Amino acid sequence: MQTVSPSSYCIIEHKHRYSAWAASRAASTNTCRFDVNTGKLIIEAVGLKELLADPELLCTPHSIDAKHRQWCVRAMQAATEHNLRSFNHGVAAKLINVYLKGAVVCAGHENHANVASLHPPIDSLLLDDLYVHDVGGLRVTWAKARKLRWSKFDSSQYQDVIDGVRQAMAGKPLWQVEAHWRGYQ
Repeated sequence: MQTVSPSSYCIIEHKHRYSAWAASRAASTNTCRFDVNTGKLIIEAVGLKELLADPELLCTPHSIDAKHRQWCVRAMQAATEHNLRSFNHGVAAKLINVYLKGAVVCAGHENHANVASLHPPIDSLLLDDLYVHDVGGLRVTWAKARKLRWSKFDSSQYQDVIDGVRQAMAGKPLWQVEAHWRGYQ
């Protein structure tokens, strides 16, 4: 375990630790259980910590989907190195998205174009509310996603949900879909 002296402890390390903790707790499931340190190591292997200094370091809205797919592939490779066999695209996406939510979206950059296009965390609570309230008139999309279960999504299934979120948000920052997430209660 790496220790940092108080004099060299900076806000980027602080955001990284907090966001890695939150992401690891949120993405660990009954079928793919892992501890916070393992989640943090996966996040570091993906290279997300290096993006925290400035939202300009994030990819543009035009390239976010392709970049996100690359991040997920790298996360799944890193998870294999830690003997996590059920770590699939849905779990990778949740780990990445919660991490970036805490470290970037909620860090005062929510209106930056690169941040506004980041994928929100997808889970059953969000999908249930999107379905119940027929958000964006996409009940069929949300029903299909609920049936598949976020923690079992492959790349294509995950992208279908993100495409639905983007359509439902109609140009608004994607994080705003979380008005339908009741996990804070």
